[in-house]
Amino acid sequence: MKYLNFLKQKQHISSKDGFSPIFVPDFLFDFQRELMEWAILGGRNAIFADCGMGKTPMQLVWAENIVRKTNGKVLIITPLSVAFQTVEEGQKFEIEAIQSRDGKFNKVNKIIVCNYEKLHFFDPYDFDGVICDESSIIKNFDGSRKTQITEFMKKIRYRLLCTATAAPNDYPELGTSSEALGHLGYMDMLSMFFKNDEDSLHPAFFKSKWRFKRYAEIDFWRWMASWARACRKPSDLGFKDNEFVLPKLSVSHCFVEGKKIPGKLIECHAKGWKEERQARKDSIVSRCERSAQELQKVGAGIAWCHLNDESSLLKSLLKDSVEVKGGDSDEYKEESFRLFRQGKIKILITKPKIAAFGMNWQHCSNMTYFPTHSYEQYYQSIRRCWRFGQKKQVNIKLIYPMSLEGIAKNMMRKEIACDKMFSEFIKVMNDPLYKISISNHETKERIPEWVA
Repeated sequence: MKYLNFLKQKQHISSKDGFSPIFVPDFLFDFQRELMEWAILGGRNAIFADCGMGKTPMQLVWAENIVRKTNGKVLIITPLSVAFQTVEEGQKFEIEAIQSRDGKFNKVNKIIVCNYEKLHFFDPYDFDGVICDESSIIKNFDGSRKTQITEFMKKIRYRLLCTATAAPNDYPELGTSSEALGHLGYMDMLSMFFKNDEDSLHPAFFKSKWRFKRYAEIDFWRWMASWARACRKPSDLGFKDNEFVLPKLSVSHCFVEGKKIPGKLIECHAKGWKEERQARKDSIVSRCERSAQELQKVGAGIAWCHLNDESSLLKSLLKDSVEVKGGDSDEYKEESFRLFRQGKIKILITKPKIAAFGMNWQHCSNMTYFPTHSYEQYYQSIRRCWRFGQKKQVNIKLIYPMSLEGIAKNMMRKEIACDKMFSEFIKVMNDPLYKISISNHETKERIPEWVA
């Protein structure tokens, strides 16, 4: 056996497990058609497309192809309160989909939509295909939700993951997506491409201590390109952007007064989780008052918060507002989001973990946000409004005391790291030297950097 053939046997390049597309409608844009043809042919793939690039119609077309090929059923799993929006999109594009909250549906129903919270009602053996919308929900290595979804998907042949934030905090998070699709497992991926600086396998080190092996970064992105595609705009895939151009985004940092410490002239930065929690608690009133002041100047607006005390105070300060809390019923949440989308609610007060994923609110262009360490929540929150199709400048007011400036800086640092990750992946994905053909996986040979 030749040495190069021996090396090829060792490559972990995901093979196609799908079929040639049966249904490619005209309403898809050119870049969407290419993504769909690739995903259907692959069978078990991921699409990491930015907000507003049409992941919902692509999901519906993918599902319709599976239905026509197998005469079976497809389950689309969505974040809370996004299921109804998926069904409405199906009606718009004449692809029938129904929502089920309890696992019940008729035999004639082919495309079923449910929330992640209701997945336990469904039997994977009833479906030939499954789609995870906003699939970054499965990235948490120790999360019970990740285990539940991964085990559910393992029993289904055709699988599709869709999200704009595949790994907002660190590259190793991509391993959970690979495992859910049936490619390399999380730990296999880490041992193959990454090095642990702490020489420990304790989960606490996963996000902060794993880094690429010196010779493995390009091979990692090549492996990724065999089962995933990323794009922030059509030109990332070689197409013209045309109307897919984002409007201007204005992000303002608004400092408010925190708790004054006797004997000190200025506020000190909070250090550690306990001090940050206390600083957040001490500044609730000043932050909420500033948020209300900013939103009272505009038409439609969103007040993003994280604590129940913040939500309650904002409700008392903002006229013509509706508060959506975690304890509200799913029906109330869906109706509130629908009315806000229709412009019948002026100000929406809610939390990122409730409404930051999957909603389309291009009618709104103003929001306030209290920074946390979660870049994913921040990114998904602003992209509810700052997305393709938005015609106005989007204005974001980041409100925090000086003591929490470190949190805001950390959030911005993660933004830079996430953008770098996408850029590196797209560069390798489109480079002919590394690009992989899904039909035969033939690539040009190259000399490893460590040999040169």
